[in-house]
Amino acid sequence: MSLYRVMLVDDEEEIRDGIRRKIDWTGNGFELVASAENGQEALELAEQLHPDVVMTDIKMPFMDGLTLGKRLCELMPDTKLVIFSGFDDFEYAQKAIQMGAAEYILKPINAAELTAVLQRLKSQLDAEFAEKRNIALLRQRYQSSLPLLREQFYGRLLDGRITERRAGEQAEQYGIDLSGRYWTVVLTHFDSDTPEDAPIRQSELLPLSVRQIIDENLGRRCCFKSTLYNDSVAVIASFDERGQVLALIDGMNQVCKLAKRFLRLTLTAGVGSLCESLADLHFSAEGARSALDYRVLMGSGRAIYIDDVEPDPSAQLPFDEQDKRDLLAAIKLGTPENIRQAVDRCVGRFKEARLPIGQYQLCLMEMMAELLKVIRTYQLDASKVFGRDFDSGFALTSFDSLDELGRRLTEMCLTISSMIRRERTNSSKEIAESAKQFISENYQSPDISVEMLCDHLHVSPAYFSTLFKKETGMSFVAYLTQVRMDEAVKLLSTTEDKTYEISLKVGYTEPNYFSYVFKKQFGMSPTKYRSSQGAAHD
Repeated sequence: MSLYRVMLVDDEEEIRDGIRRKIDWTGNGFELVASAENGQEALELAEQLHPDVVMTDIKMPFMDGLTLGKRLCELMPDTKLVIFSGFDDFEYAQKAIQMGAAEYILKPINAAELTAVLQRLKSQLDAEFAEKRNIALLRQRYQSSLPLLREQFYGRLLDGRITERRAGEQAEQYGIDLSGRYWTVVLTHFDSDTPEDAPIRQSELLPLSVRQIIDENLGRRCCFKSTLYNDSVAVIASFDERGQVLALIDGMNQVCKLAKRFLRLTLTAGVGSLCESLADLHFSAEGARSALDYRVLMGSGRAIYIDDVEPDPSAQLPFDEQDKRDLLAAIKLGTPENIRQAVDRCVGRFKEARLPIGQYQLCLMEMMAELLKVIRTYQLDASKVFGRDFDSGFALTSFDSLDELGRRLTEMCLTISSMIRRERTNSSKEIAESAKQFISENYQSPDISVEMLCDHLHVSPAYFSTLFKKETGMSFVAYLTQVRMDEAVKLLSTTEDKTYEISLKVGYTEPNYFSYVFKKQFGMSPTKYRSSQGAAHD
């Protein structure tokens, strides 16, 4: 079995180095994957690495150990927490126990004592991992899963085969709580070819394993129901406020990471748009399917929210025929060869069908309607696709052969695809510039956060973080810190303001914290920096 992951958090480098050197990590079944000097840094690393154990001091700058522990319990309930403290204080121990800390250790830390703690934690982790990977238990869950009537009910909701009134009646009849003002659908996708060393290789058990992880980790974030759907797992979530969907997206991102960790499975989740009626859930499901198509562009192993990647998903009609759906997917995400193949298949249907000319024209008009809808969704210039004299008519009789029609359709689809790629790039740059502008206007506020910024920009935090890092090469926190430090340098050089006054002006309520960040950035304290500037001018 692979080693369990440990993260060490302490603001004193000597303590971190001492613990790192004195403990036989591998011999005890662990590996030290990261260390951090404060709670904020540790939280960011934990969200990336998802450690099995976090060992943290209590007294630290930025975010103390108890606050870090509370956040980890909310975001990663399976992570074991070990609290270090230099204070033999019952109140600290009590708070640590209340938040679910596995161990509480007084400083100075004894290597033998810490080794014993690791051995106890390994026994707990071995048991928990064994339970999650216990095929016999999964088979039992498969036999005792939700009754067939409930599963059929969820399927009818997702397929749009039930009215609003009937949905309410059957939900009450089956004891299902779907109350809320808004609903959305999450659809999951994983490759059928599992790696040779995967703990579970039986295809019929994989959806059950994914469903178990979803059920164990989403409950803290939203009201939801999970169901087996089309050889995978679907989630129907309800909310009282629109903004609550962000918690669902964040939760599904964690689920994808846990699936990779426990099952060695690359899981992707598509999240559909919000709807205000249970009878409209199938539209959200269609949006979730479209979101999954974007895994080619956005990367697998994460949650993809359709509203992040498509400007107006409600403007797109659900595709009933697979050929049309393949064509739209190729236009939005595929290569030129994918587009040519999709057009060839559509035109090939014309050749095979042998319909009256009027039926051919109706099919062509329907195809053109889909292309026009894509153009409207992405706000493209239709004249660059169809020509300036285009009047929404597209007569089949204008072409000498179906091959000529195919060439014209291919040309238009390739043009639309190219314009979408340019529009997507421009949109990313625009969001990044808007974020920079927001930071420049609000960096003085100590309450500025990535959540506040994303609410202003109307995008989810997970999508924004990826986009902003790609466009600027920096995280939100790093960029905000740079802006604040640049302004601090300016004020130190051009004013006689006290350090604590400058601290408040650049968004830090704690002068000591400001001095800490400044020294980390420039290698000297604000006071020493000001003195060096004066000496340079002399």
